Amino acid sequence: MFKELTTERLQLKNIGYDDVQFMYEQFSNNFVNKYLYDMEPLKSIEEAQGVVRFYLESKPQLQHRWILVRKEDGLKIGTCGFHCWDKKNGIIEVGYDLLELYARQGYMSEAMEKIIEFARNELNIKRIDANIYTENHASIELVKKFGFTKTGERYEHLYNLDHLHHIYSITLI
Repeated sequence: MFKELTTERLQLKNIGYDDVQFMYEQFSNNFVNKYLYDMEPLKSIEEAQGVVRFYLESKPQLQHRWILVRKEDGLKIGTCGFHCWDKKNGIIEVGYDLLELYARQGYMSEAMEKIIEFARNELNIKRIDANIYTENHASIELVKKFGFTKTGERYEHLYNLDHLHHIYSITLI
């Protein structure tokens, strides 16, 4: 159902068991975790293995993650993907993250354009939601660029605190 995708500068590689080390490095990184309030930073390779297993072995498959790989040098620079797929209603939530060194260079815009197209044309998604912490201005700018609008809000509870998130949505059909 999910396939590898390509943009001008990126290969969107389906997550695999060979990505455990990268996932550990990615999700133990302070920059990547700055606005992630849906899980704690990873503390071990074993936790990273659990994340990879979640994406590969959960049934039914209501989530997917791609690793962003730069074509020019094969470096893994981030991830993007879908989760919380409501197949009955055609609604899915998008998530993405990028290492600081590669931020603000258009990589995530390329990836988002491709996965939105994939969701529309191959998954028959009617609406994509993005759950974004209110202080994550770069992420808000990114989704607005693609026509997402604020449709609600909710709190994520982590570190014994509630963190306000805005829900941005785009209708595809």
